[in-house]
Amino acid sequence: MAGTAGTPGTPRVLRAMNDRAALDLLLEHGPLSRTRIGKLTGLSKPTASQLLARLEAAGLVRVTGTSEGRPGPSAQLYAVDPGAAYAAGLDVTPHRIRAAVADVTGRTVGEYELPTPGRRPAQPVARQVTDALDGAVKAAGLARDDVHRLVIGTPGAFDPNTGRLRYASHLPGWHSPTLLDELAAALPMPVEYENDVNLAAVAEQRLGAARGHADFVLLWNQEGMGAALVLGGRLHRGWTGGAGEVGFLPVPGTPLVRQVTKANSGGYQELAGSQAVPRLARELGVEDVPAGPHAEAAARLLARAADHAGGGPHRRLLETYATRLATGLASLVSVLDPELVVLSGSVLTAGGEVLRALVQAELEELAAARPRLVVGDVREHPVLRGALESALAATRDEVFDTSR
Repeated sequence: MAGTAGTPGTPRVLRAMNDRAALDLLLEHGPLSRTRIGKLTGLSKPTASQLLARLEAAGLVRVTGTSEGRPGPSAQLYAVDPGAAYAAGLDVTPHRIRAAVADVTGRTVGEYELPTPGRRPAQPVARQVTDALDGAVKAAGLARDDVHRLVIGTPGAFDPNTGRLRYASHLPGWHSPTLLDELAAALPMPVEYENDVNLAAVAEQRLGAARGHADFVLLWNQEGMGAALVLGGRLHRGWTGGAGEVGFLPVPGTPLVRQVTKANSGGYQELAGSQAVPRLARELGVEDVPAGPHAEAAARLLARAADHAGGGPHRRLLETYATRLATGLASLVSVLDPELVVLSGSVLTAGGEVLRALVQAELEELAAARPRLVVGDVREHPVLRGALESALAATRDEVFDTSR
């Protein structure tokens, strides 16, 4: 019996595989000539020419100029057409929703921030989401229908068994049992939901300190503590989406926290969360402890301490805080034995290399496994960047599949 058009090994499927390989090379390298694409893919000149003609006709690549100034005749340069598709990401916290739209090459083309103050949302959540998205879409000079896919990052996680948000009681308005249906009705594109710390890990895996690593843990500390677990190259989310909710971890050095979901806190959060840093600084005699939100105050204190050479209260603050961080990390490392631990979130990145080295030294005394610790590279809006990267990956899989 003859194979159908979509069977592996048929010309159509092989063509589509070559098309995708060429598009990925163009994303990685930028504009390339036909000859260079042929060399990198191993395709003959006529096959590379047919491939480029096909991709140009499909609106996926365009000619962007010529390779003038090089020896030999100038050649046309081809690049992925940025307008072939767009994807969007949202980073949701109790105080604001940050939205961005990126073209298919990954360049951010529009951004918007919607403040969401107060314990009771002034507008329904579905309206907040569409307003934030529309702000970014408008800034990009696009229409809502131009967006192929949206990824929304929130604290906690939507339980795949119930469709309800868990582990984030501090996010007002997001716990309605009908929320996902309301959002699906309000938005014309496919929408995915992901834990915010998981998205920071996606950003580090795609663009930052975890590139090339299939097994790593990202420890996050900003408004809350959390971890993302990447095992065998895949995010491990757990049965209810709660894998990595390490703020709830009972740890030595702090009283047992009970009814943790009601308290929205746990032992590790109390010991090493951003709210613990100003308190610890006062106890150790650090002067001029800044007021204001915990995460901002903690980041300023740790950055200042890391800049202080020598001993004194600033050094004691870093050392004591490093021990607290290593206490919880030791449990994670003992269970998972990752290759790498990435420190992320404004509180951990503020301490920089000084804090990292102290945590590494403490961890080597508290845990048998010895992963390498690194500070995250993606500092600017890592959750939003991860949401865009996640949305772009799925969009490219769809739009770049020429076998459809």
